[in-house]
Amino acid sequence: MLTLERLHLRQGDFTLDADLGVGAGARVAVLGPSGAGKSTLLMAIGGYLAPDSGRVLWDGQDITGLPPGDRPLTTLFQDINLFPHLTVFQNVALGISPRMRPTAEQSRRIGAALAEVGLAGLGQRLPRDLSGGQQSRVALARALLRARPLLLLDEPFSALGPALKTEMLGVLEEVLDRTRATLLMVTHDPADARAICPQTITVLDGVAAAPEDTAALLADPPAALRAYLGTP
Repeated sequence: MLTLERLHLRQGDFTLDADLGVGAGARVAVLGPSGAGKSTLLMAIGGYLAPDSGRVLWDGQDITGLPPGDRPLTTLFQDINLFPHLTVFQNVALGISPRMRPTAEQSRRIGAALAEVGLAGLGQRLPRDLSGGQQSRVALARALLRARPLLLLDEPFSALGPALKTEMLGVLEEVLDRTRATLLMVTHDPADARAICPQTITVLDGVAAAPEDTAALLADPPAALRAYLGTP
C-alpha cells in the first residue's frame, strides 16, 4: 500500500498537500487541470522532488529519503526517453543492466518483456525504425522489466493518436492483470481514467484528494474539475 502522510510540497509560490492511501494492486488515475500539480505529485512519490514535510510510505516503510532507484517503483514520463543510437534490445536492457551487459537470464527476460508488449523479433531495430506506438511499447517494456510493485505513469501516451493510445492502454491493462502492480497514471483525459482506472485522485486547488470512484466522480465532478472538463 502507498501512503502519503501529511505530505506538503512547495515549488516557489506553488504548494500541494496530500494525505491519502492507495491500496496494493489499485489502478488510480490522477486527474486535474494543467498546472494543478499532477506531475509534481508523481515526482515526490518517485523521489525526484523532496517534500517540505510529511512522508511517503510503501507497505508501512518510510521511503521519503530514498533516491529514485532504490524505491519500489518505476516512473514512465511523457518523454519516453529512448536513446536513438541504441537498439530496441539495448534500450530495454537499461532497465536492469545500466552497462548493457545482461546475463543470459537477463537477456531472456528482455526478450520476454518485448514479446509481452508485442515487439518480439524487433530487438535489433533502432527507435527511428519504429512507429510512435512501437516506441511507447519499448518504453513500457523497459519499465515493466524492472518488476517493481508500483508503476507511475506521467502521460506517456499523450502524444499518440486516439487509436494508438487505446491500444497502449489495452497492453498496459493486460500487463497489470498479470503483475498485479499498483498503478498511478497522470492524465488530462477523463476517457483514459474511465478506460483503465476504477479510482481517481483529483488534484485541485492545491490539494491531492483521496481516491474516489472514477465513474461517480466523473458523473458529478466538483466545480473546479467541472470547469476544467467543460462539463455542463
